[in-house]
Amino acid sequence: MDSAFSLYLEVREMPAQLSFTKMHGLGNSYIYVNGFEQALSGKRLPELARNVSDPNTGIGADGLIVMAPSETAEVKMRIFNKDGSEAKNCGNALRCVAKYVYEKGMVKNTTFHIETLSGLVRVNVHVVNGTVDEVTVDMGTPKLKSSDLPMTGGTTEKDLVSVPIEVDGDTALMTGVSMGNPHGVFFVDDIEEAPVKSYGPILADHHRLFPEGLNVEFVQVVNSHELQFRVWERGSGITRACGTGACAAVVAAVLNNYVEQGKEITVHLLGGDMKIFWSNEGSVYMRGPAVTICEGLYLMGT
Repeated sequence: MDSAFSLYLEVREMPAQLSFTKMHGLGNSYIYVNGFEQALSGKRLPELARNVSDPNTGIGADGLIVMAPSETAEVKMRIFNKDGSEAKNCGNALRCVAKYVYEKGMVKNTTFHIETLSGLVRVNVHVVNGTVDEVTVDMGTPKLKSSDLPMTGGTTEKDLVSVPIEVDGDTALMTGVSMGNPHGVFFVDDIEEAPVKSYGPILADHHRLFPEGLNVEFVQVVNSHELQFRVWERGSGITRACGTGACAAVVAAVLNNYVEQGKEITVHLLGGDMKIFWSNEGSVYMRGPAVTICEGLYLMGT
């Protein structure tokens, strides 16, 4: 975290009530807070994420997104999972932040940058009658070494393509991809039989090879331009969509010769479809919707 942003957060106190916007990208929902206009305490953000994410005593979501000033981009985005852990990147949240700041007049251009913990990300909003309908995100170049996840005991200069991993008493072939956050992709014959609930929590939090955990994707190849997809997200569990995970799935499918690089691939998630394009120049582009659910006032501790 840069010192200016850290100071910006730490000198502020958390308010007694907080204005929020709930948004989702293909069913992956977060609570979005405008840190340009409201005082926020950096130390209490993990606690706030846990509280607002609870569907029974809070608002209900997959986590918390804080938007705040950046020294290098139009806006900085911080991502907190529902368990309070901080994530480095989130494709669905990037699209929603892009929609929010454009529709609120915080940016004027349809192409701009968002700062994340994993670096600067370029976004392009697609506007229909003044409303952002979809967003294309340049997710950057995937990283494929074991050190990028990280993975202990791996060869740092070797791509992690179809490597055998022991999980829950089984041995399965995993392809590792970092999209600014770590992903382990497993190909299955039937997506409905994928071991999401058994493999997911082990690899996300408890596997000896992955000290920082993984986002775990299961992919069924439908044909040369379509993939079925399920995910267990580190810190959140099963979600209806994962943008970085969909990107990782396409990269893994290319590396395993299931689809062709440079072709647009449709990824079918529980929450809907996403278009992913891994260019021959190296960048992965993601295009998908962003939707505002509601706006409200969260009463903190009252």
